[in-house]
Amino acid sequence: MIARPIILIVLIACFSVNVFAKKDSKSNRPNLVIVFPDQMRGSAMGFLDEEPVLTPQLDKFAEEALVLTNAVSNYPVCSPTRAMLMSGKYPFSNGVVNNCMSRSAPMGVELKESENCWSDVLKENGYSLGYVGKWHLDSPHAPYIDCANNKGENKWNEWCPPARRHGFDYWYAYGTYDYHLKPLYWDNDAGRNDFHYVEQWGPEHEADKAIEYIKNESGKLRHNEEPFALVVAMNPPHTGYSLVPEKYKAIYKDVPMDKLTKRPNIPAKGTKWGDHFRKNIKNYYACITGVDEQFGRIMDCLDTEGLKDNTIVLFISDHGDCIGIHDHVTKNNPYEESMRIPFLLRYPGKIKPRQDDMLMSIPDIYPSLLELMGLKNEIPKSVEGVSYAESLCGNSEQEVDFQTYMFVKNEDWNLGKRGIRTKQYTYVEEIKKEGEAMTYTLFDRLNDPYQQKNIAPENDALCKKFQKFLYKELKRQNDPWGKR
Repeated sequence: MIARPIILIVLIACFSVNVFAKKDSKSNRPNLVIVFPDQMRGSAMGFLDEEPVLTPQLDKFAEEALVLTNAVSNYPVCSPTRAMLMSGKYPFSNGVVNNCMSRSAPMGVELKESENCWSDVLKENGYSLGYVGKWHLDSPHAPYIDCANNKGENKWNEWCPPARRHGFDYWYAYGTYDYHLKPLYWDNDAGRNDFHYVEQWGPEHEADKAIEYIKNESGKLRHNEEPFALVVAMNPPHTGYSLVPEKYKAIYKDVPMDKLTKRPNIPAKGTKWGDHFRKNIKNYYACITGVDEQFGRIMDCLDTEGLKDNTIVLFISDHGDCIGIHDHVTKNNPYEESMRIPFLLRYPGKIKPRQDDMLMSIPDIYPSLLELMGLKNEIPKSVEGVSYAESLCGNSEQEVDFQTYMFVKNEDWNLGKRGIRTKQYTYVEEIKKEGEAMTYTLFDRLNDPYQQKNIAPENDALCKKFQKFLYKELKRQNDPWGKR
């Protein structure tokens, strides 16, 4: 029987109640650094040996970190994932049921100012907070910001006013902007029309800013006597794959294409999506290798500044990227290339380095981090995610049986997809148009890891079992789909 979560606590004889930092000892509280590239799939790291991509810094980091190989984005698209991460709630509870853009703005799709985010909790508990890079949690509104990705019918980019920054007192960010070689930013005191452009690849520039923040040589970026939390939200390897420095492209220039197309679910050469994959995969990998190098620079800074041992570092992404696999151009689907994300967590002396197949969902990150930081009692009751801090440290076994999946159609929230992902199966149901019958998909990923055969027609009883537990969980998440 599936339930979420079933908790089995294994007592460790030498376990100390002081594993997590004590709330009343401010000087001992850990710092937090979250490095958060966009659209990086969970299989695209060299040390996993699943894809021919070079990530020497992540390979090195993985030796010191907990690697969760079954972490997913429950709604694999930018804004909903970011809102789940910040709020610890699922989309119908936090209101971000689609990307923040002009088309969804009339429905109020943006992170609420009143939301009690993990950053708000840290601010209330004496942390300095910094945010660098992509935010994408504000609805664009007229008159629209005069920038390239606001020129079309649908507008994307928007300024985040100080009142909506959820405790981040150092701000060097933007809404969403995919021109990676000449990105734009608003800094702390910039007004809505006072953004500036930078002639530098986005991840490199953002690593520069992160290093400045960590070093804080001027003493003006944060309070040195306070613990800090820093988010570095890089945009690559998001679409705009070719917008990456030539030095990273050169790494893959002479790699034979047959080495890059061994996965059996990559469409054939000469097909629309097969050719799309072959056109973009080298640049996608180049972006990842570039992000990897910038991540390494930030880690080196923590080390040289003597901050490594008291800093929690989390490397994740908001979703993956199909790049034509399964005939999907990017994400927003229930395939592993879209849902599965990197999850590497380092906390020296507290988290045991290892790989684990635990099922981690995005809303679970908020309470898990706060408990790791000694703030378990400060987790708001409204948070829907579950803390797995004890399991992350290897001090208990918390069995998580499933993760949910969702896709909401912007024009009608009753349409779209909902599903369940277990360690073996992916179950999805879909309604494409009002009045149409629901369709069902079931993949047995244990025997069909590349999700090539839908076995729902011959497994009706199993589908009904998954549906029962799906609807129960969706009701908990305030999702109207669960009331069917």
